[in-house]
Amino acid sequence: MAGPCGVESPGQVREAAALVAAGGARVLRGGAFKPRTSPYAFQGVGAAGLDWLRAAADAEGLLVVTEVLSEHDARAVAEVADLVQIGARNAQNFALLRAVGATGATALLKRGPGTTLEEWLLAGEHLLAAGAAGVVFCERGVRGFDQATRHLLDLGAVALLGPVMGQPVIADPSHAAGRRDLVPHLSRAALGAGADGLLLEVHPDPACARSDGPQALDPAAWAALARTLGLSARRPTEAAT
Repeated sequence: MAGPCGVESPGQVREAAALVAAGGARVLRGGAFKPRTSPYAFQGVGAAGLDWLRAAADAEGLLVVTEVLSEHDARAVAEVADLVQIGARNAQNFALLRAVGATGATALLKRGPGTTLEEWLLAGEHLLAAGAAGVVFCERGVRGFDQATRHLLDLGAVALLGPVMGQPVIADPSHAAGRRDLVPHLSRAALGAGADGLLLEVHPDPACARSDGPQALDPAAWAALARTLGLSARRPTEAAT
């Protein structure tokens, strides 16, 4: 799963979709609604971005994963997305979990930076109990004491949920590291620990990104990582799997 942190314009999303599909991604990621620590930071383009994502993904034969922030938007997001993302800030927002579950969608549940493994699993149970078709867990780092990286990517949790417990789990090394030079290394480590996939930030021009540019892979870095991971590009007419 790859794409920009935030949806910025129809052109940017189309360019990103073509870029990640060329590298072999199966799912286009991008946030139409953006939860930001500062109220003055880019908050996303809103509902219009959902249509841009769907159109760009369909043109390249990709699936869509995008985040929902409010229970009031759960149905609208579920109608567009193949995976409805619950972000780290909302990992224990039980009203939102119930609303997403009630749509019958498959949810991508990110781990909160201070969420224990038990709390994370029980959040997944909230989704399933409300009617979600399934839950994919996404490890994106827990809060640590060293500021060399944004968070600590918990590979032990990946191994425990995936190979040991048999749960579908992926890793988001982009948010864990907060810097693009570590993303290839953490990607390989996560797959080695048993992750079923990766959620990567890829932007056509990271220097101009309106959110999280420093951790986004540029086209050359994405192509290099895709080759290293053995991904194969698909024709736009191929069905996404």
